Amino acid sequence: LEDRCRAGSPDARGDARLMPGIWLGLDLGNARVGVAASNPERSFAYPEGNIRVYGDYFQVFDDVLDLIEDKAEEGTPVTAIAIGLPLQMDGSAGSSAKKAQRWAKSLRRRLESEMEDQDSHIGVMPDIIFIDERLTTVDAHRRLFDANVSSKQHRAVVDQQSAVEILQTALDRARDNTEEF
Repeated sequence: LEDRCRAGSPDARGDARLMPGIWLGLDLGNARVGVAASNPERSFAYPEGNIRVYGDYFQVFDDVLDLIEDKAEEGTPVTAIAIGLPLQMDGSAGSSAKKAQRWAKSLRRRLESEMEDQDSHIGVMPDIIFIDERLTTVDAHRRLFDANVSSKQHRAVVDQQSAVEILQTALDRARDNTEEF
């Protein structure tokens, strides 16, 4: 599997991941899409919240685009988006992973369209990176327990904590240059 979405040409200015800005992490789910953001130095990920989904995460494009636009307006353009890729335990891509890949390609097309709009503040085409998300929900639950968050409160925050795990993995790999994206 490719770690990087190749659904379109890269930004003409070069690799967007090397430009100043922040990264987003997304944990796609059928109830919520967990969102995380990096600090501008890209040293750590923090929870940004959840986007409510009503049965299919293909319905949240506008919310994700609004978030990217808001970040650009704040002077912190999104230069990369790490999306959790739900591989099977044997590493193969099942239907959920293929759906996430289709979603990423559709997001890229929507971003390209948005960038053509003269009123848009999105000036950088973010790179889209896939991160193997096997066991991120288990890790997220463990971190929430370690932080003394009651199990009753997990449902509201586990998706964004999973997005933090996904994004932090991407940030660590980029910083340590341990894996080509």
